[in-house]
Amino acid sequence: MRLTIRSRSRTSVSRCTVALMALAILAGCATRPDPNDPEEVAEFKQTNDPIEPFNRSMFAVHQGIDRLVLRPVAVAYRDVVPPPIRTGIRNVLGNLRTPVILANDMLQGEPRRAGDTLGRFLINTTLGLGGIFDVAGNQFGVKGHSEDYGQTLAVWGVGEGAYLFIPVLGPSNPRDLTGFGLGIASDPLTWVGQGVTVDVLTGTRAGMSVVDTRESLIEVIDIVNSESLDPYATLRSAYRQRRNAEIRNANDNTAPSAAGGTGFGVGTGIKPPPPGTPLPR
Repeated sequence: MRLTIRSRSRTSVSRCTVALMALAILAGCATRPDPNDPEEVAEFKQTNDPIEPFNRSMFAVHQGIDRLVLRPVAVAYRDVVPPPIRTGIRNVLGNLRTPVILANDMLQGEPRRAGDTLGRFLINTTLGLGGIFDVAGNQFGVKGHSEDYGQTLAVWGVGEGAYLFIPVLGPSNPRDLTGFGLGIASDPLTWVGQGVTVDVLTGTRAGMSVVDTRESLIEVIDIVNSESLDPYATLRSAYRQRRNAEIRNANDNTAPSAAGGTGFGVGTGIKPPPPGTPLPR
């Protein structure tokens, strides 16, 4: 029975990964600009969004989900859960991503970063009570960083492909979406253990990752939606800048995020308001 359940779990992950890769390939086959038209080529390189009508429709779907579900849940989470507990939850979620981060450190040929990742995991898992406290960073000065398979593929020379917007996940591209699938497939929690308890824990982790990520972006996304003439274009630009910085390891010394593989997050040039600023309801 256990073998059957494990086999079904692996089959589901494999199908998910194949589906993500198929979507990546289809998106990557988008029409390219006429190489004899310099203006079209320059615009394509700047936005990298040849399937923009489809992406904008997906963005509209995401905005509806965000207004009805994601933002209200994130605001309620912030209102109900005290900051120290939210920080502890974020630390635990980041600590759980260590196996994926460590694998990508090694795949990129970064032994020093791999050593930092492993050291942080050992210290925070033990002295930090399962990762609740960032003892490695606060007490020992071993700062964290985040890596994912999308970044590794970029380091290996794989092109990003056409820009994609995926509802709930946010901005991405075929390379990062494929990396997201590889991250799920290679996560030990995907394969270790079976049963209702494991399923509940896995689902809780996924749900909390979404809520934690959205909570951290409340002010930033509010600013984009209220002040930007084109929120879609603003997030697209911010995402691409952020991912390029991550690939260059230009934003190190930050604790690993609960989210990874899609690059969804704060982009360059988007600054949240000062702490304590009332949120619009």
